[in-house]
Amino acid sequence: MIYIFCAPSGSGKSTMVKHLLTAYPEKFELSISCTTRAPRGQEVNGREYYFISLEEFEQRVANGEFIEYEQVYDGLYYGTLRSEIDRIEQNNKAVIFDVDVKGGINLKRILGQRATSIFVCPPSIDELSRRLHARGDTAEEMIQKRLAKAAIEMQDAKFFDIQLINNDLESAFAELDAIVNNHFCES
Repeated sequence: MIYIFCAPSGSGKSTMVKHLLTAYPEKFELSISCTTRAPRGQEVNGREYYFISLEEFEQRVANGEFIEYEQVYDGLYYGTLRSEIDRIEQNNKAVIFDVDVKGGINLKRILGQRATSIFVCPPSIDELSRRLHARGDTAEEMIQKRLAKAAIEMQDAKFFDIQLINNDLESAFAELDAIVNNHFCES
């Protein structure tokens, strides 16, 4: 099984993913994406992302090593290595992708029915703005770019199998648990 989680930045997508990884460590493993951005805060290479140079990223693209990749902003790339799916499936676990919206749409298109795509929605743009400001690790200019991008990304929610509104964390966790348990019971 493969689960693709997408959302505008600050919507709680990574919180949902962390919940699954903590609640069901025997069932899930996170596919670690590559990025050309610098680590934030306490991020560690090989844990949150594989942090690689722009040159290395472009070389891996040329070598066909990515199942999908996207230039999110000028010079800022994110991508999913094909080897991550193989690594996780060899451990007999379901793959979780925590990717941006365009990457999620691409992954779903490529993986088809093999994957379940979940769009984590913020309750509103105002709440999303509050969450991004509360992080305290992003410049105001970047927050404004992310909010503008979020308004566009939220229009793409209709392309996902499931839309999970993260208004109240405990309710969102309960809904996510029900989705996952239902999928595992069906297989």
